[in-house]
Amino acid sequence: MEESLVLHWGTFRAVLAILQWWGFNVTVIIMNKWIFQKLDFKFPLTVSCIHFICSAVGAYIAIKLVKVKPLIEVDSEDRWRRIFPMSFVFCINIVLGNVSLRYIPVSFMQTIKSFTPATTVILQWLVWRKYFEWRIWASLVPIVGGILLTSITELSFNIFGFCAALFGCLATSTKTILAESLLHGYKFDSINTVYYMAPFATMILAVPATLLEGGGVINWFYTHQSICSSLIIIFTSGVLAFCLNFSIFYVIHSTTAVTFNVAGNLKVAVAVLVSWLIFRNPISALNAIGCAITLSGCTFYGYVRHKLSQQPAVPGTPRTPRTPRSRMEMLPLVNDKQDKV
Repeated sequence: MEESLVLHWGTFRAVLAILQWWGFNVTVIIMNKWIFQKLDFKFPLTVSCIHFICSAVGAYIAIKLVKVKPLIEVDSEDRWRRIFPMSFVFCINIVLGNVSLRYIPVSFMQTIKSFTPATTVILQWLVWRKYFEWRIWASLVPIVGGILLTSITELSFNIFGFCAALFGCLATSTKTILAESLLHGYKFDSINTVYYMAPFATMILAVPATLLEGGGVINWFYTHQSICSSLIIIFTSGVLAFCLNFSIFYVIHSTTAVTFNVAGNLKVAVAVLVSWLIFRNPISALNAIGCAITLSGCTFYGYVRHKLSQQPAVPGTPRTPRTPRSRMEMLPLVNDKQDKV
């Protein structure tokens, strides 16, 4: 009886974790698009900077005051040698995502972002000379094919937004790959990651945002109606962006690696559906098929990576870099300096 209750509670917790993750993620994406399109606040660098500020303050409150998670101590030298380069790539990744959202529909942007597994594998193969089995390459075919079909049939295609989303995939892949070497020895959860990276990202982005968008923001203040309500929406999106990091931490610790992968792809489908219901951007039948093929390919890719990670290594054969076997392996290595609870 007790085992049954524990099993049901574990299932309920996993479903709840996935739903709240979907909720925060989709809400942040929709709010950002609403800010750019409906509020006419067409300043992606400024929006990103506000998000970083809210995340930095939120992480400080969560760790230092509320003590939701223990602080992972990082040497001052490591902060500049390891955390700063990661923060720079992290900043570029977020900015490119918001820039793409400024010019293309949510559905197209989310589909392009699903290209990340392919860019990760290609970068690791080209730059880091990592070996991948043929099944990994085969699993990328539907992803690439779906992206091509979606791009060709996109009715609201914008080359600038498309390039921003595509380079955003490269930035995401670079961040993931660099984390393996730069953050080696530190077990960063999502809250500690934001605690260290958000202040650096704010510092990096503050000057470009001021120089490139400062005049436009001032003009928006003087010409836009309902300033107070608009500012509430803009800063609420920043607070929710920070809450999203909590939800990611919760879902990782409540689900398995396979469930996390499938839920992540279904989340994209939910975001596409909700954005279409709100903004009613035109989507052709072939475009929807391309999106479905891409998401199916991402799920298949995750399944192949998981299956390969379960196979024993053959002596003398290079192994494909494996994906996490469990939810605990989704996080980097343990930091010896982590504070005790």
